[in-house]
Amino acid sequence: MKKIDYSKLKANPEKEDFSGKYEDTNFISKFLVNNYFKSVEKLVAKITPVNSAHEIGCGEGRSTIKLNGMISNLTASEFVENLVLIAKKNNPSLTIFQESIYELQYENNSVDLVFLLEVLEHLDYPKLALQELKRVSSKFLILGVPREPIWRILNMCRFKYISDFGNTPGHLNHWSKHSIIRLIEKEYGKVIAVESPLPWTIVLAKKHD
Repeated sequence: MKKIDYSKLKANPEKEDFSGKYEDTNFISKFLVNNYFKSVEKLVAKITPVNSAHEIGCGEGRSTIKLNGMISNLTASEFVENLVLIAKKNNPSLTIFQESIYELQYENNSVDLVFLLEVLEHLDYPKLALQELKRVSSKFLILGVPREPIWRILNMCRFKYISDFGNTPGHLNHWSKHSIIRLIEKEYGKVIAVESPLPWTIVLAKKHD
């Protein structure tokens, strides 16, 4: 894999504010987020039981709490060290550690299911990230990204990020439903199920042999 110079990345997760991402008290936001995780659970149900699962880019561990209710033998990781500490406090029974998505700590083919939820759009090198996910995964990937252009249109409708045409700060990449499926099938494996809760695309893929 290409050696990553972290000092030259456009992505700057240390300066992004992920607090409250899944805890917004606004009725509409709560409704959308609940639908998001219902969709994730539908995909998990298609492949359980699995012996091991790992969430990458868990942030403060709010999503990890929800995933832990769906599946056993879950671990998680996060690149930003201070968020790792918060994630551990929110999930005291789980193993959570610091790592870069470009240099995952698990051995080849060692995790049955890998989760990557709302991370890929923040990355400088999404293809390299998917290749690293493929390395550690033995069977499955569940990946979620904002569905474009719907995501930006909805931001504009609520008068957010107008000067950036609705693009959320930190989003370096943008995929439609069809384009994210093409990318995953090229870099990881066969897409076997897709959920489209507004305004996301969530994909279940099986690793190429």
